[in-house]
Amino acid sequence: MLSKFIKISLWHAAVIAIILIVLCSFLMLKVEAETFPRFLDALWWTMTTLVTVGYGEIYPKTDFGKIFTMAFVYTFGIGAMGILVGKLFEGFTIFRRLKEEGKLKYEGKQHYILIGSSKDKLGSILEEILLNDNKSDVVVIDNSPHSPIVHERVHFVSGNPAAEDILLKANILEAKSVAIFSDEWNEHAEYSDGKSLLIASRVEQLAKKHNKDIYTVVEVKKEMHLALFDHANVDEFILSSDSLSRLMAQATIHHGSSQLFEQLMSKKEGETLYEIRKKNHWVTYRDAAAELFEQGATLISDGTSLDIARRSHEEIPTDGRLFIICDKKTYEKITT
Repeated sequence: MLSKFIKISLWHAAVIAIILIVLCSFLMLKVEAETFPRFLDALWWTMTTLVTVGYGEIYPKTDFGKIFTMAFVYTFGIGAMGILVGKLFEGFTIFRRLKEEGKLKYEGKQHYILIGSSKDKLGSILEEILLNDNKSDVVVIDNSPHSPIVHERVHFVSGNPAAEDILLKANILEAKSVAIFSDEWNEHAEYSDGKSLLIASRVEQLAKKHNKDIYTVVEVKKEMHLALFDHANVDEFILSSDSLSRLMAQATIHHGSSQLFEQLMSKKEGETLYEIRKKNHWVTYRDAAAELFEQGATLISDGTSLDIARRSHEEIPTDGRLFIICDKKTYEKITT
């Protein structure tokens, strides 16, 4: 009989434990009314006995109560509670194992999804995201059997990132954005970009199927492949090899320029890039730039348009996305 109890599910064990606690408490309330004048007193004694705490301030006085305690509570009752506690720890162990193996579905919303990043690169990317957003979680999709990185705000999903069920397991329809990284293990840029394009196409197919707007950012190795990603409605492209080459060239010509780019791309430094919304009293870009400059920030663009200095007299669109350079303290002052 004990072996059968060990094999029962957690919910069955919990139901049995609750029934035992209620029955024992109700029986002792009826048998020893003087010792247990209230149901709460009987429940208190039952619980402290079953969990083997035994404070001793209240206990059965009659022979029937003592015999019942020895024959039923000390044997069957404590055994049932032991099985329940064991099932709880077993459930936590199984949950942790499934989470580490990437077999659990992510149920949260407004998270970031990272696909195909190496462990070393993933650590740096995760650090930047967490520095910039201290509320949202990060979901990593990878073919690895175990999570490439362990963090309380990271959820791992194992499987083929081009498969619909794997993307849905990452709750991609509720994500803030999806970042698809180039396959670093593949030496051929064509194959690596082809894999990224396949994943991006699947993301776009899901977006259309469920009428969702999924923001995608893709790392591309060859500039000649950008048209293909544009056809797949990818929102942003990052040229991995070409960007590095151009950064090296700029640093060679303009000494120290690489440090400026590094500072803009990292939240660790004092001055960095932030996005703000248009304020009601700002009419033109000149109005915004002048006020922001007085507050210690520099207005550099509206979305991807870097020519606003030549269009300073133009009105700022209501849905304008203004990017500024300043430190965190100044940014918080501007946005409050």
